[in-house]
Amino acid sequence: MRNKIILFDINETVLNLKSLQPKFNDAFGSEEALSLWFSKLLHTSAVCVITNVKTNFSKLADAMLESTAENYDLQLSELKRNELLSAFSSLQPHSDIKDALSKLRSNGFKVVAFSNSSLSLISTQIKNSGLTSFFDEIISVEETGSFKPDPNVYKFAANVLGESVENLCLVATHDWDTHGALSVGLNAAYINRTDTPYHPFYLKPDIQSNTMDGIVDQIVEAYL
Repeated sequence: MRNKIILFDINETVLNLKSLQPKFNDAFGSEEALSLWFSKLLHTSAVCVITNVKTNFSKLADAMLESTAENYDLQLSELKRNELLSAFSSLQPHSDIKDALSKLRSNGFKVVAFSNSSLSLISTQIKNSGLTSFFDEIISVEETGSFKPDPNVYKFAANVLGESVENLCLVATHDWDTHGALSVGLNAAYINRTDTPYHPFYLKPDIQSNTMDGIVDQIVEAYL
């Protein structure tokens, strides 16, 4: 990497979705509702990419709350839906994030928040999580009208940053995301937040770890 620029996926990679667990438990009466909702959200966004459905992440998140409610034979009020979506904008960071971002920046890396969420939502999430001063830039895919892992969104990020794709490295806890980045020429690093086996058919990054400290140490060693 000629220019040391590290992109970070936000939801689950940087911010901890588990802080939503009590609110989802209360709304749906199930410990599984949060993971069901988020998996529906990711699945639907991928289908939208493939079938060229134009929407945004906020609308999908709301629609998948309705879909999740149907799974539990419930009808969520507009107030309850807004409460859950609002909580999504106030996620707390994983405990290893601040030190990791600080170490990268102290070693000369530029760190960029890069998410499927709208620019407004990402900015709010970063502010509410106390990470504003830890990121150099924020990029949303919303201008593309698509979502990761569409190859075009990774190229879009490179264009925004004025860099070629091979000068970027994506850090993510979703193997479909690292695969998407690698498939268009970015470097990638996979942090296994959920103790889930990496998909055997996906391109695999050289940098992998169960902790963000481990990811950062490998990035520094590989690119300095």
